[in-house]
Amino acid sequence: MDKIYDILLGNTKIGTTGFENADPPMGVVLGKISFIADIFDYSFFRDYCVNNDIGFQEDNVLKLIATNEVPDLHVFDVSGLEIKGLAATISGMDDDEYLITVEGIPYPFYEEEFPHHFKAYFKTGTN
Repeated sequence: MDKIYDILLGNTKIGTTGFENADPPMGVVLGKISFIADIFDYSFFRDYCVNNDIGFQEDNVLKLIATNEVPDLHVFDVSGLEIKGLAATISGMDDDEYLITVEGIPYPFYEEEFPHHFKAYFKTGTN
């Protein structure tokens, strides 16, 4: 069974992710966000970034946004353990999907928490 992680912005749970993709050498995991409410969209994230002095890139016609590091963005496993890295970001657009990326997760924690990504990477022989 795949793990599901809770995504919080500040103290508010905004959704979950399965961290379906990864770049193990860089300590990166990323995954599709399943939001708990429709309010979490382009306008919400744009306003959040503006109000909290967080850099972002956008296309307001496509309603596409890619944030810089969001300090109050946190991810927890089912036991309440936080998945900490150097930065957490959100990117996506309203007509498609949104992704969360956590970069710079240290070893050996990365290998322990995401053994399937770690093993898959080294099994491919791309190292």
